[in-house]
Amino acid sequence: MLNYFKDIKFDRNELSGAFGDIGTDFPLIVGMILAAGLDSASVLIMFGIMQIFTGSFYKMPMPVQPLKAMATIVITQKISANILYGAGLTIGLSMFILNITRLIHWIGRIVPKTVIRGIQLGLGIKLGLLAMQDYVTADGVSGYYLAAASFIIAILFLGNRKYPPAILIIILGIAYAYVFKIKSYSIFNIVNIQIPNFHIPTWPDIITGFLILTIPQIPLSIGNSILATNQIAKDLYPSKSITINKITNTYSIINFINPFFSGIPTCHGSGGIVGHHTFGGRTGGSVIIYGFLYIFLGLFLSQGFDLIVQIFPLPVLGVLLLFESIGLMILIQDIVESKSEFMIAILVGLISGGIRYGFIIGLIVGTIIYYATIRGLTGLSNNDNNYL
Repeated sequence: MLNYFKDIKFDRNELSGAFGDIGTDFPLIVGMILAAGLDSASVLIMFGIMQIFTGSFYKMPMPVQPLKAMATIVITQKISANILYGAGLTIGLSMFILNITRLIHWIGRIVPKTVIRGIQLGLGIKLGLLAMQDYVTADGVSGYYLAAASFIIAILFLGNRKYPPAILIIILGIAYAYVFKIKSYSIFNIVNIQIPNFHIPTWPDIITGFLILTIPQIPLSIGNSILATNQIAKDLYPSKSITINKITNTYSIINFINPFFSGIPTCHGSGGIVGHHTFGGRTGGSVIIYGFLYIFLGLFLSQGFDLIVQIFPLPVLGVLLLFESIGLMILIQDIVESKSEFMIAILVGLISGGIRYGFIIGLIVGTIIYYATIRGLTGLSNNDNNYL
């Protein structure tokens, strides 16, 4: 058993990397809990458990993230908790079917790396705009000062293995929260042990969840959660032999479990890997530490959820998210030597980041243009093994 975890580290760099994806995850989790009236303990604990599962299984920073399309619909349209749980079950089943029918493998074979880089660029654009427009501006003038200080810390210490920056940024954010938002004794007043609530999705909730939440989510999951995640794993951790099959399998497994314990639907994501890696994570340790953070919050502090929300100020999360987005966008650098491929990636990125359903539209348009202008249809066979 100990030999299984010998490649997983728990040092200060893994601790720093643990916070590399919190800017993406935490605001979406909070938004869904408040909009759908979810049980905060169940959501936080199950989210943490799934992080520990994937960190242990992959032994690299393979995170679990909220499903972004679903989260957006739930937050904006106030979808009920039961429908969300039904959708979690159907997205897991959808990924399972795509895998066993090998349709996801066929998609992986025909979509070129150029288009994947464009999808990552588009996601980076979306996350960067979210960070700058919504998170950094959230606390007014004091928030700007906090974001500026966090940004300076990130610039000065990014890549520093002795003093990894995310730890310093999070400490700054917590200190800011204590001074301007909460009192230290308030934390001790809300300590109480909670456990996840067992739940069995009903057929009406499963069907409704599939129609209004799963269908809009599938294109984004194919483009970012599966194909782009597979590519970034190969870029950063080639020795791990990550495959589309493995990613799709764990995507399915976590969503077959979450709904029965009142957890939110979750996925993998290329941005999450980049975020953990950017701030120092190199093994599954960063994701496991991150998971234990959510389990701690859910088990002991979820009774005071409103207070938990204030511990991590949005300007700090915005800076962490901004660097995650930059890390995604600069991946395009490995195709800049080919003007044609670079322009296709830019086009896909603008489509993905700029319009509704842009990820699936960009994926289709970019792939068609690639084969029509660069490879021709006869080049398809040469691309068969790029993503398997």
